[in-house]
Amino acid sequence: MKDILVINSGSSSIKFALYAPGDDDDESLARFQMRYQGHFSGLGQTPRFTLKNGQGEPVETEQARELPEGMEHHAALERLLTWIEQQPDLEDIAVVGHRVVHGGRDYHAPVVLDEKNTQALETLISLAPLHQPFCLAPVKMLAEQRPDLVQVACFDTAFHTTQPEVSQHFAIPRELTEKGLVRYGFHGLSYDYINRVLPGYLESHLEDASAERVIVAHLGNGASMCAIHNGRSVTSTMGFTAVDGLPMGTRCGNIDPGLVLHLLEEEKMSVDEVSELLYKRSGLLGVSGGISSDMRELLASDAPEAQEAIDLFIYRIVREVGSLAAAMGGLDQLVFTAGIGEKAAAVREGVCHGCEWLGVTLDTEANQQNAPRISHPESRVGAWVIPTDEERMIAWHSAKHLQAESAKANAE
Repeated sequence: MKDILVINSGSSSIKFALYAPGDDDDESLARFQMRYQGHFSGLGQTPRFTLKNGQGEPVETEQARELPEGMEHHAALERLLTWIEQQPDLEDIAVVGHRVVHGGRDYHAPVVLDEKNTQALETLISLAPLHQPFCLAPVKMLAEQRPDLVQVACFDTAFHTTQPEVSQHFAIPRELTEKGLVRYGFHGLSYDYINRVLPGYLESHLEDASAERVIVAHLGNGASMCAIHNGRSVTSTMGFTAVDGLPMGTRCGNIDPGLVLHLLEEEKMSVDEVSELLYKRSGLLGVSGGISSDMRELLASDAPEAQEAIDLFIYRIVREVGSLAAAMGGLDQLVFTAGIGEKAAAVREGVCHGCEWLGVTLDTEANQQNAPRISHPESRVGAWVIPTDEERMIAWHSAKHLQAESAKANAE
């Protein structure tokens, strides 16, 4: 198989990676050899661009120079496509895999992004307004500029389609549930990756460690948690939209719907104003009084408001650990991943101390070193720091889908 280009477009960033897929008979994630990885960050504010080769060495490009203040996604995508066009081996790209946040009720597995599927996914923008438009923007640009390229959507919601109905349903009239007003869950590509690599971590560090009941905490600017029982998602903190659950960088997380009604009726806020408050002015940014949405800056701050934001973040994580553990009837392993989960030792320490009643005993030194295993050897519940890799997961799904489509065509 030829190379795979992966594009992971978020609300303020665009990540991309180019992979050589290796042996088609190899089912492992490790078969994919990264050739390049790049990242546009701070889009809409102070943009930055980084590009590294497969050995992790920085690569200088024209696209990294003179990024204008406030540069938006479209301009960043133009620079990305320009860089791709400049590569002499562009013709070796067989498929472009995209992270698409919301697949609704109809998309449970990767799908080729033809015009019909793209239009169907656009109808879900209201369910993920911070993400879905940005996920689909590169799809449409590539369709116009390189219509010969096969594009595959990999969905953040797909991993959670194994959840039982009792976990998916809200206590609302049945006719609304039947219209698709249910809990979907997100960050599924990250959870899928951790679910696949966790057994290797357990095997290398522990003997006879159980991975039957696992909680994964994906903690970044967007944050959620998932209960994985015997390798399948059974419930998660995010629900109908990606604003639910934990407080995040700028999103409020779980909130009393009556408070939303109060904002509309008593504060006389418009729907757009409430939406902006919930998605862009709340979370760590709002609780800290506008200090920052970035956990690194909050941890470095002496302001009491910054500490209050950190404390609330940890408190809500600990509460959700209890809820997710209850859904599985216990807990064997607790995994931290994503930017905060992988790098903020103080946050992990607070969470682990709050979960001592469940059997988590922290190894303080290992935690400070961001070691893979941060629980004490005698801890009944294992605690882990495992870097996620959504791009590699997208490459794996895209390759598998392309192989399946090819096998189907050959059979016909």
